[in-house]
Amino acid sequence: MDSTLRIDEDFVVLSPKHEASVEQAGDDLYAKLDKRYKGFSGHELISGYEFSSDWPNWERHPHGDEIIVLLSGQVEFVLQTEDGEIGLQLSRQGEYVLIPKNVWHTARTNHFCKLLFITPGEGTQHKAVAQA
Repeated sequence: MDSTLRIDEDFVVLSPKHEASVEQAGDDLYAKLDKRYKGFSGHELISGYEFSSDWPNWERHPHGDEIIVLLSGQVEFVLQTEDGEIGLQLSRQGEYVLIPKNVWHTARTNHFCKLLFITPGEGTQHKAVAQA
């Protein structure tokens, strides 16, 4: 390898055999991943994102747990459970949440934050957050 990489520019795809491939972030990334990695079956995506507002969608991952690590800023993850919504606040660098398989979740923040995601991408589903 000739140079270092940046997780917010170059994502890592882990195969079922834990072989790593680097994919450049971009608007067509997820379509490319679905095609190149056969619907992302058995693969995990390691990615970095920055944002400063609430997510417009809920999402869930039916094929595994997701790990989300706070790199900077602060954010609240909201999980929909059988008992109602649970809020998990991340405010210190290095804190993380473990989102269980098949649990709908979203993020709420009005602060800048940077996160590292380890996501089982196969079959990821989305639905809009209801507007209050």
